[in-house]
Formats: sequence, C-alpha cells, structure tokens
Amino acid sequence: MKKILLLSDTHGYMGEDILKHIRSCDEVWHAGDIGDLKVTDAIKKLKPLRAVYGNIDGAEARSEFPLHQKFKIEGIEVWITHIGGYPNRYSKNIREAIKDECPDLFISGHSHILKVMQDRKFDLLHMNPGAIGKHGFHKVRTMLRFCVANGKIKQLEVIEFKR
Repeated sequence: MKKILLLSDTHGYMGEDILKHIRSCDEVWHAGDIGDLKVTDAIKKLKPLRAVYGNIDGAEARSEFPLHQKFKIEGIEVWITHIGGYPNRYSKNIREAIKDECPDLFISGHSHILKVMQDRKFDLLHMNPGAIGKHGFHKVRTMLRFCVANGKIKQLEVIEFKR
C-alpha cells in the first residue's frame, strides 16, 4: 500500500502547510503548473515525485517533466496530464487516446476546481485536486490524499486551506 499526496497548480508556492502533508505520504504526484522548480526541488528532498508540466511552466520545467505521466502502481494504471478535461468533456486528443489506452485513474489539473468523478463510459476514475497555490480565482486551496493498494483506491481525503 502507498499513501499518495496529489496536488496541482502550485504556481510557485510551497509552504509549510503543504510540506507537513508531504512528509506524511509515500509519494507526491503533481498535475502541472508548477510555476517554479523550487517547488519540485522541495518535494524531491522529502519524497519521490511524479510530475507533469503545465501551461504556465517554462522550458526548464518542460525539460525536466513530461506532458504526460503514465505508470502502473499497486495494480492501478495511472495517467497524469495538466490539461485533460473531464468525463464527457475531455479534450479531443485525450478522448481519442483514452479509447486506445484507458487508465484506471486519470488525473488532470488546470481548472483550479476540485473534482473526483467516475467515468462510466471509459470505466475510470477522474481526479482533479484543484489548486494548492495562491494565484488564481479559487477561494479555497485544495489537494487530495489517498492510498493505492491491490488495484484499489482507498481512504480518499480532501485537504483544504483558506486562501
């Protein structure tokens, strides 16, 4: 079993409020719009990191992180990207790719809106952790914590902070 902290849209912010949760997990997954590599450097000092770059990220982040992360962990096929859309509203290129290589868990960021939704058409779980950074229109900063074990996602929690 692995405990995962899922975050997105840090936009260069990394504070003790996030770091304390990083310390309590096994891995951190970042769904893009890192904003400053100091964010990912701080994470990597504490825990293994899987991350993708987002639309605000420059050449340095794009050279270190891919547009898509696809991997298998604890029996779950995972796909992380920054701009992917939602069930019944995936971006065209994502929708076509999901048809060919459907993950169990599809993660995107970008919208700054926390959503966890079952996609019955493709039989996958979609997660967007919202935004944990301090830039953007969101009024509440959010991230997700959950466990993966034996092909299942368990103990899903929303972590919230006022802006």
